[in-house]
Amino acid sequence: MNSQAALAEQLDRARSHLRAVAFRMLGSADEAEDAVQEVWLRASRADPGAVANVTGWLTTILSRVCLDMLRARRRRGEQLTDLAELDQAVAHEASTDPEGEAALADAVGLALLVVLDTLGPAERVAFVLHDLFAVPFDEIAEIVERSPAAAKKLASRARHRVHGAASVPTAELARQREVVAAFLAAARAGDLGALLAVLAPDVVRRADRAALRGDAEAEVRGARRVAEETVTNAGRARFARPVLVNGAVGVAVAPRGRLQLVLAVTIDGDRVAALDVIGDPARLRQLRLAVVDVGSP
Repeated sequence: MNSQAALAEQLDRARSHLRAVAFRMLGSADEAEDAVQEVWLRASRADPGAVANVTGWLTTILSRVCLDMLRARRRRGEQLTDLAELDQAVAHEASTDPEGEAALADAVGLALLVVLDTLGPAERVAFVLHDLFAVPFDEIAEIVERSPAAAKKLASRARHRVHGAASVPTAELARQREVVAAFLAAARAGDLGALLAVLAPDVVRRADRAALRGDAEAEVRGARRVAEETVTNAGRARFARPVLVNGAVGVAVAPRGRLQLVLAVTIDGDRVAALDVIGDPARLRQLRLAVVDVGSP
């Protein structure tokens, strides 16, 4: 690799891989593309010399770029909290093609992106590189500027948070998962009959002020009223996926993987008995969110 043209060719070959790594680290297609462009700038100023594994070298540069971006994001305290932004995301998704960012987030696993966003920058980088792309810990250690043992602990701690721990036996968790999946399928389809079938007759929906829009009530009771309200949120339901919420199956609403709302779901038998909709940033930060490991997405 003796010229800029050769380097550009190598980068072009590795671009799909680099985008995949960056998207999982950053959770944003636009930011992932920015990171890949920054890799080109940094690589073009460096002397690769006799680099044996160019893709690995570029991945190392990319990981450092993403780590810097994650740290900057944390310093800014970025968080999607405005419900108007969620509604804009709904409208945007409806007008884009299947290759859009929403489709990319769904392919990666929207719930996974939500949980990854709760990790610290170094934890997220270590987990993504090792658990998703099988990068050895000695290489990760150089990127996060820790020892290999410390890098391993970062990934282990992240893994524990990503997968979490259920507060109920596996069979009960699977049953909760089925009920929540049925509720979400009916909500996405705007199917009033299916919603009535999965909601308990005396179901109650509560929501904090940050989760409400317009003149919606803080508390709604009865299957008919809750179902009719849910039908009006079919657009938002496209961004909703099952997650573990404090050890039980609930729902995260996250346009492009950025957490907006959480629904803590109470299940009685095979029906939803209560929905607590949480949108307040302080309350969202207090929740223990994890990926549901049973059933299919």
